[in-house]
Amino acid sequence: MRFMIIVKADEATEAGVLPSTELLTAMGRYNAELVKAGVMLAADGLHPSSKGARVKFSKGKPKVIDGPFTEAKELIAGFWLFDVKSKEEAIEWVKRCPVDDTEIEIRQVFEAEDFGAALTPELKEQEQRLRVQAAAQR
Repeated sequence: MRFMIIVKADEATEAGVLPSTELLTAMGRYNAELVKAGVMLAADGLHPSSKGARVKFSKGKPKVIDGPFTEAKELIAGFWLFDVKSKEEAIEWVKRCPVDDTEIEIRQVFEAEDFGAALTPELKEQEQRLRVQAAAQR
């Protein structure tokens, strides 16, 4: 089971305040544990929303909205992608995260089998081909 671990933004992350050397060191140790355990598939921090944009679709037409965005608590400052056996295991790993005064959200990633009959064999094969192609282009 894959889970996206979402680190919520706050006023500091939205102001572009970078983490301290101490926090970066602790996160490095934490990430090393995740990798050693075979849990971490990906992880990255995000720039503040002032450097971002949103594309809103209405009646099939896209509208670009430049950041910053309000409500920092609804924004994302970073993420991990975990591969674990259960939500409970994901929670246990997140509880070990070396942060303070931070909210972290855990969301399960859809797998092909979650889509049932709507994901036809042809669509599943197409999706797999695209994943292989995307990985080869890195």
